[in-house]
Amino acid sequence: MRLEDAQRLWQPETLYLNTASYGLPPGPAWDEFQSVLADWRHGRTSWEGWGDYTESARASFARLVGVPVERIAIGANTSTMVGLVAASLPDGARVLSAEPEFTSLLWPFLAQQRGIEVECVPVPRLAESVDARTDVVALSAVQSSTGEVADLDAVIDAAAAHAARVVVDATQACGWLPVDASRIDVLACSAYKWLCSPRGTAFMSVNPELNDRLTPHAAGWYAGEDPHSSYYGPPLRLAKDARRFDVSPAWFPWVATAPTLDLLLAIGIDAIHDHDLRLANRFREGLGLPPGDSAIVSAELPEAEDGLRGSRVIAAGRAGLLRTSWHVYNMDDDVDELLELLGRPS
Repeated sequence: MRLEDAQRLWQPETLYLNTASYGLPPGPAWDEFQSVLADWRHGRTSWEGWGDYTESARASFARLVGVPVERIAIGANTSTMVGLVAASLPDGARVLSAEPEFTSLLWPFLAQQRGIEVECVPVPRLAESVDARTDVVALSAVQSSTGEVADLDAVIDAAAAHAARVVVDATQACGWLPVDASRIDVLACSAYKWLCSPRGTAFMSVNPELNDRLTPHAAGWYAGEDPHSSYYGPPLRLAKDARRFDVSPAWFPWVATAPTLDLLLAIGIDAIHDHDLRLANRFREGLGLPPGDSAIVSAELPEAEDGLRGSRVIAAGRAGLLRTSWHVYNMDDDVDELLELLGRPS
């Protein structure tokens, strides 16, 4: 699908530049969501069919990150998935992470309180900081506050050289940045940002070597080898693949997630990446900044508070900066309008 045609499926009424906080749904996903909610409201269907959306989304996410579907678990948010990894570490393990890292990735390790050492270094120093003491490298593919893009290949290579595991939060990457999860031990991603889905759907890609090393602490019927014969009683009969880490899905958010992922794949992540990055760099140029490699632009703009007050711009303030995030539904006119409001016409 041509990106220009797909853009008509989104209908923001504002100058929306806050995808890094939460993305906007395309029309087909919104319509499907409303249809299923209406069926629920009027008792027109049973719940079993709603699970099909979850499985469709699982398969699409596997395609999006380049791994077999057997490696994908589903959940509700990033921190509970990362928590499985943190809970599996032995006392005294050493975790290397980034600064300023988002807490949903960082706090599950800090919360262990059993001698686990967590060291944070600037993103460009991550690869060089991995050494023989490192057990896990935990980082975001793209930093939430600054938009800084990590050199995942360098980190993965350094970790492999020291037999360390790599845990990646791809929430700020998947949907605009091509991501290959095949070399990553654990990749977690919440879908409500760049994947333009409702809050409450998330994915985890797991290296099969870890299936027996991580304890599925929230295991329930949906983690069973056959979920519909796993409603009651022992023995434990977990799925053999990453589905053992599934949590029972909140049905309705998945109804919108499945068609949204289908649409993003139809457009192509490479095409979305080129579009998003072109707009972000056009904005950077208008600010007098050098080009970058991120769809997130965080800049110190003292004029922003006055210039944007009462405007139709929806953006975010993070770490003392104005954070704008440019996605598939943004246009060149959005860049021009924002620069005009900031007193820096293009």
